Amino acid sequence: MSAIGLRTPVAPASGLRGPVRVLLRQHRRALWAAGALLVLSIAVVVGLRIWVAVASSAERCADGDTTRCGDGSYLPTYARSSAETYLSGGGTAVLLLAGLIGVFVAGPLIARELESGTYRLAWAQSASPAQWLAARLALPAALVTAGMTTLVLVYRWGVSGMRSKAHATGLSWHESGIHPALGPTAVAYALLAVAVGALCAVVVRRSVLSMSLTALVLGTVMLGLGKRRYELWPTVRFLGRDRPGGDAWHIESGMLTASGKEIYWIDCLRADLGGDLAGCLRNRGGITDFSDYHPASHFWPLQLVETGILLVLAAAAVALAFRVLRRRHG
Repeated sequence: MSAIGLRTPVAPASGLRGPVRVLLRQHRRALWAAGALLVLSIAVVVGLRIWVAVASSAERCADGDTTRCGDGSYLPTYARSSAETYLSGGGTAVLLLAGLIGVFVAGPLIARELESGTYRLAWAQSASPAQWLAARLALPAALVTAGMTTLVLVYRWGVSGMRSKAHATGLSWHESGIHPALGPTAVAYALLAVAVGALCAVVVRRSVLSMSLTALVLGTVMLGLGKRRYELWPTVRFLGRDRPGGDAWHIESGMLTASGKEIYWIDCLRADLGGDLAGCLRNRGGITDFSDYHPASHFWPLQLVETGILLVLAAAAVALAFRVLRRRHG
């Protein structure tokens, strides 16, 4: 009875602090590596901006051209073209990083302890199964939220400096290699990776299989949303032969018939490859050109809708992970 009396207040007093401290000690090398990767990523973006600024002395025009202004040609410095190339893959790098986070949570953080049975030591002390899992979700979630937010802010600063020039290539906000790293979707993908990794780990309970399943699930979600991102917000229709300018994301174009039926350019490309596309559309009854697109003002609606979808999926994965753990271990 006295033993019970001594032990009862330990769990409430410690909460998640005990399991979190244990995690920090167990995986301190991984945390140091993650911190080093964060610092390296920031240093790369800052270094590229500095490189471009130093090389700007060779630019002869306001748009970054090194040739004679207004002669119809454009040749940027090697620093500027290289920086644009590297920064154009920032969104892809963020998705890969999120995948690594999910794989780490699924394997070394959770499944390895379930597979080896070392989780029993924590459960035999002050941590309940729910607290044990909560710690393994809360710590990486807090760290990736802070880290990804920092990366997004630094990356936006780096890209904005390049996009200030009219001839910047590959840095449009809607590019698949750019968009995920420009806003809260980066954080949402990382949180989804943590949740999916935990779910796969408690379901499979084998390190390698959990890591593989996590990578498969995350890859499917990332590819699926990347392919259908343009459908997350209604497009704007422009009527006329001149397509909308600015940093618009063109989705579809074609002609409208007298009845309002849409005839798409892709239909004529398939039917008459290399022929007169405009004539093909007119022969099919087209009389008015149209273009469906997302203006630059749709950046935040698209970001927020995608973020919401990812957070809902993450919440569902976390709830399911706790349910599976409760069924198996009470």
